[in-house]
Amino acid sequence: MPKTFRADRDGTHRGAFEKNKKKIYATQTCCGICGKPVDFKLKYPHPLSACIDHIIPLAKGGHPSDIENLQLAHWTCNRQKSDKLIESRGTVKSNNAEVVSNRLLPQSMDWCSYREKK
Repeated sequence: MPKTFRADRDGTHRGAFEKNKKKIYATQTCCGICGKPVDFKLKYPHPLSACIDHIIPLAKGGHPSDIENLQLAHWTCNRQKSDKLIESRGTVKSNNAEVVSNRLLPQSMDWCSYREKK
């Protein structure tokens, strides 16, 4: 399988992405997708580990390193969101397409309960 190029990982935006990731980790505490607190002690591959979500996905034309396009998220929330276009608050009409709120994103299970069972 050929390697996929990602500007936030491999290109000129890498440095800016890492700098903005540190700012977000230092200033945000809740997942921008589900709204629940993020525990920074949990490390990948734990489903509730911290990661950075592109609000407008790169596949949909989102900027790879602009801090306005980045938010804190749980790894599992980010994976579930995938490349969907969703806003952080409310329902918004954008380019004649309705954008569903992150708060309405269906959750496959209660990951907070999962963490406490482990």
